[in-house]
Amino acid sequence: MSGFFKRVFICAVGATLILPFLIVAGVSVNVESNIAFPPTELSTRWYAVLLTESDWLIPIRNSLLIAVFAAFLSVTIALAANYVLWRLKSGFGKVIFALGIGPFMLPPIIIAMGASVFWAEIGMYGRVEATVISHGVFFVTLPLVVIARGFAALSDDVIEASRTMGATAWQTFAKVIFPLVLPYVITGYALVAIISVNEYLISYMISGFAVETLPIRIFNNVRYGYTPVVASAAMGFAVLTIGVLLILSLFTDLLKLLGGAQD
Repeated sequence: MSGFFKRVFICAVGATLILPFLIVAGVSVNVESNIAFPPTELSTRWYAVLLTESDWLIPIRNSLLIAVFAAFLSVTIALAANYVLWRLKSGFGKVIFALGIGPFMLPPIIIAMGASVFWAEIGMYGRVEATVISHGVFFVTLPLVVIARGFAALSDDVIEASRTMGATAWQTFAKVIFPLVLPYVITGYALVAIISVNEYLISYMISGFAVETLPIRIFNNVRYGYTPVVASAAMGFAVLTIGVLLILSLFTDLLKLLGGAQD
């Protein structure tokens, strides 16, 4: 009986998770202009609105640009930090690593408020650069932890062999270390990009409505009345996230890279 109840519990949890997704998907293809489920007639009109009207295209462009550059900044910081910590191999390095995961230990509202005050003080409040830098710095925890697994898996024999053959420190990094940790770098980049695209609070506190991202646009739309195009945007988030994770899983051992499987 315990096995039966376990299966029932798992099915119930699965249904609870998938049901909101199915409702949003149904609303996004409903021909009616109000939020209604189940759909009375199927239509892709709201996806057409999402992908053709400038009110939505500009926020989509802003979100994607911020995600691309923020993720690059984040993995650059994480890669450099992990390389230095790997070279040091000291207790001080562990302290620095702990500081790197600090942003994920604080409530987002505190981080967002602090960043808002900082950017306002230096005259960059409401600029896209401020949002890019903030996302890149505050989300560095993910690539920091993921890339750290890559450095932990490095073989000392391979590194020593490279040095024995006369490779400089830079050559060893570029031709030996970086290719070995590249899957972890790509995974960290993808995770930051996904979170950046979906993030609302930090973007809003730093840029207000001056740099309207897609989550901010959805919030604005909700303030003045729900329309099914919001459901279409939500499905876009879901498809992007699932698609990126599926691509990663096809070309990498995603569970291992995230720490879900051991060597």
